[in-house]
Amino acid sequence: MRINDEIEIDDGELEERFIRSSGPGGQNVNKVATAVELRFDARRCRTLADAVYARLKRIAGSRMTDEGVIVIRADRFRTQERNRDDARERLTAMIREALVVPKRRIATRPTLASKTKRVDAKVQRGRTKKLRQSKASWD
Repeated sequence: MRINDEIEIDDGELEERFIRSSGPGGQNVNKVATAVELRFDARRCRTLADAVYARLKRIAGSRMTDEGVIVIRADRFRTQERNRDDARERLTAMIREALVVPKRRIATRPTLASKTKRVDAKVQRGRTKKLRQSKASWD
């Protein structure tokens, strides 16, 4: 399975299990195992760098087990082949997203003008609220 120009995952690293689907298919859904459960051991994959694995772990979330295995269940379609392709595409998209190195945020400070503007807005809001208060009666 080709991820990009540098990374290719061998089919031997993917484990596919075909199970009965809960999705569309009518009576056929009770007889034929069309859903696919794709398992990929990301922790033991030699083609993924440690930084990529860390980002992949965050992206996968609950789809990754404690052992580092990503489990993708695909049962969107009625045929086994389309579900198989769907699961592989979803795994590929997840790995491609993990390959992108996030841009480092540069901390900035608010300008004096923006601080002054914020305080002036707060003062004006306070004046508006003060005008809405009822006057005390001197009777």
